[in-house]
Amino acid sequence: MEKKILFLDLDGTLLDDQKRITPGNRRAMEEALEQGHRIVVTSGRPLKSSLAQARKLGLAGEGCYVVAYNGGTVYDCTAKRVALRRTLAAEDLYRVYDEAARRGLYIQTYDREDVVIEARCNAAGAERYCAAIGMDWRRIEDVRRDLTELPVKALLLDYENREPLEDMERWVRSELAGRVDCFFSSRYFLEVVPVGVNKGFATTELCRWLGIDVRRSVAVGDENNDVSMIRAAGVGVAMANAVQAAKDAADYVTLRDNNHDGIEEVIRKFVL
Repeated sequence: MEKKILFLDLDGTLLDDQKRITPGNRRAMEEALEQGHRIVVTSGRPLKSSLAQARKLGLAGEGCYVVAYNGGTVYDCTAKRVALRRTLAAEDLYRVYDEAARRGLYIQTYDREDVVIEARCNAAGAERYCAAIGMDWRRIEDVRRDLTELPVKALLLDYENREPLEDMERWVRSELAGRVDCFFSSRYFLEVVPVGVNKGFATTELCRWLGIDVRRSVAVGDENNDVSMIRAAGVGVAMANAVQAAKDAADYVTLRDNNHDGIEEVIRKFVL
């Protein structure tokens, strides 16, 4: 049997609306791993949160990988090491932070352990975000002085009003074109990452690293930040509950949604 590699977004795809994995999805993934197929948890979350979620789901053992930060980091669960990491250039990070401050927008970034916010930002944003992903946050005075390392991405969020984020997206695309990429990973989250870094980049890079023909890959997602991997994979799948952009990019749209074993449908149709 030809072995496949399955890339799975977390929220809205593998996980139901209560952040749980359905029994049918679990059974199908266990069968896939038993038959020697590979499974990749693919998320916009930080590596610490993505890896913790993968362990909780039983997807951090042999044959499993984690893509975090929307493609900026790839982790090999078998070797227990980071296989790939791309970071923002300092100049680009600082320009995004300066513009966010000028506009009064909340912005956060990451080190290896925590979500990091500057002193000017309201802690309510960090508290709500971290409660959802199971991480801690800490406050610093200035990203220029106080970061321990250059981060993989920055995240702007606004839980009340999307329009300021859309305005910021237009500024980033205009002022930093060819240096960073910028996209929404949910209604509330605007991501800023190194140019060329996305889930599709991670899909092709991991296949290349493992010596797997990308045509043997299956990728499943539901949001705008999943479109690149849906397009990059041999079979790109959008969930029934996906945004229209993901459905438009997909080779197949599931009949079941994330609350009703949609991933089981994909695994039985395209993997097993």
